[in-house]
Amino acid sequence: MEVLESSPRISPVIRRLPEELVNRIAAGEVVERPASALKELVENAIDAGSINISVRLAAGGLDLIEVTDDGCGMGPAEIALALERHATSKLPDEHIELVATLGFRGEALPSIASVARLSIESRPRGQEGWKRVVDHGQVAEDGPAALPPGTRIRVEDLFGKVPVRRKFLRTPRAEYAACLDVVRRLAMARPDVGFTLEHDGRRVLQVQAGEGGDGALAARVSRLVARELADDGVVIDAERGSARLTGVAGLPTYNRGVADHQYLFVNGRPVKDRLLIGAVRGAYADMLARDRHAVLALFLELPPEEVDVNVHPAKTEVRFRDSAFVRGFIVGALRHALDSAGQRSAQSPAAGAMANWQVEPVAAPAAYVPLTPVPAPLGSLFTSFDRATPARVSEVGQSWRSYEQAVMAPPSARAEEAEAIPEEAVAYPLGVARGQVAGTYIVAEAEDGLVIVDQHAAHERLVLERLRAAGAQGAVAASQALLLPEVVDLEEPACDRLEEKAEDLAALGLAVERFGPAAMLVRAVPTALGKSDVQALVRDVADDLAQNGDALLLGERLEHVLATMACHGSVRAGRVLSVIEMNALLREMERTPRSGQCNHGRPTWVKLAHGDIEKLFGRK
Repeated sequence: MEVLESSPRISPVIRRLPEELVNRIAAGEVVERPASALKELVENAIDAGSINISVRLAAGGLDLIEVTDDGCGMGPAEIALALERHATSKLPDEHIELVATLGFRGEALPSIASVARLSIESRPRGQEGWKRVVDHGQVAEDGPAALPPGTRIRVEDLFGKVPVRRKFLRTPRAEYAACLDVVRRLAMARPDVGFTLEHDGRRVLQVQAGEGGDGALAARVSRLVARELADDGVVIDAERGSARLTGVAGLPTYNRGVADHQYLFVNGRPVKDRLLIGAVRGAYADMLARDRHAVLALFLELPPEEVDVNVHPAKTEVRFRDSAFVRGFIVGALRHALDSAGQRSAQSPAAGAMANWQVEPVAAPAAYVPLTPVPAPLGSLFTSFDRATPARVSEVGQSWRSYEQAVMAPPSARAEEAEAIPEEAVAYPLGVARGQVAGTYIVAEAEDGLVIVDQHAAHERLVLERLRAAGAQGAVAASQALLLPEVVDLEEPACDRLEEKAEDLAALGLAVERFGPAAMLVRAVPTALGKSDVQALVRDVADDLAQNGDALLLGERLEHVLATMACHGSVRAGRVLSVIEMNALLREMERTPRSGQCNHGRPTWVKLAHGDIEKLFGRK
């Protein structure tokens, strides 16, 4: 048998990479697309103490990115130094954990200059301006420049000489959308700074510095995210120890189908952190359907030593020293703010539904039916009303009643004597019940309009809140011992995490203990989950501990069970209610937190204000 010799192994040779290649590798970490370069430049402008920042784009940033600010500016020597790698003015000493600026790595400008034509013009106040142009790593121009105090940076032909990177970029429209998102997030975080964005000569965003006064943050968020958020959101302002959370959170009934409208900031820095996203999802867990997402902007402030911002080249991810505290703080603050909204709901009826009220239905042609002739006394009264006597009017009245009974069918709905309006009815936000439609909707009259309530959705929320209150007293989260303890096989690290949190899990009703290196023994489960799959439950809890460091998934499962129980125990659609029952439901809704939405995020009531009703009838 012939034995084939394997190819000889090549001994690796260690060598220093050329500076140009080093810069391109660094650019691959920092500058992924035009939006990445724009983010670095705008952050530099903010750190320079700017009051107004102007951004111009062409072809989504592929052809041009220009950022102009009125910050402190740079002299010729500082411009040259800023284009060297690892040169920055934002770290006065070696304590990187105490950094308070948005940028600090000192890689952005040289990285951008290595893959594009970069032009820097800058002028400190009281000095002459200077300009330096670097074309894909080579200095092309260096000399005086005329400009107002501040800095103007132009990035042209991004990845023009790196076709491999250029072909992986998306369309100009998609790149423009990413750039717009970057500017919107940074503008949201700094209401004290004015921002202007132009794309292909068209101004698409402009906000003034400090507009909104004391409510500048909420006003800026509402203007940049959605104007409806001002009416359909709650202001967040909570503190716990050295941590503070501010921002605006949309009501559960004001939601979107994607999570693109969730803006999260840590110490003024826009981030996309899984822990924070999970905390938001947990706060809205029993108020939103699984395929709907909250609309909000949250600003978390922590001491610099409590958060590590140096875990990602683009600084979009952070690491917290105490992640369990951060998550619990955010969930608690959001729930408290949403509870304070009481029975509030996103109240604007759908435009299509309102339009249907105003469209006159076109009936299908029907066979001709002769009208009942008008009684003679009635007809004569119409022609000689001025000569009518009291006896004549009484005779006409009797004729009119006979005529009305002949041409009008009797009402088919049930009739019930309405409750007298109490004097304190003006204090009832949801008004006083006036009737029921289709056995499903309660119609109530409030001081400022007409309220329509979905009786099943409303009662579903009320039952859930009762069950949750009982659970807070230990009635729901009681533990149910298994007849035969169940062994769950897991990986050793997962068992370690479960063993570490065994006491916390026991408080929720799940009793587990170590059973060898790679298994856990389950002795009891929460009463509400007694019929659940124990194996799947423990595995999900272990996965959640690995991802979030806390056993919140078990709590969410309990909430889901409570929601299911509430749905089955609530008033069903189609059930006829008395006026007393309707009013009792309305009064309890006014006392119950989060009663403006059901357990799936749908509104439980809508209101037609007097102005809306007048518009329907053309009075406005």
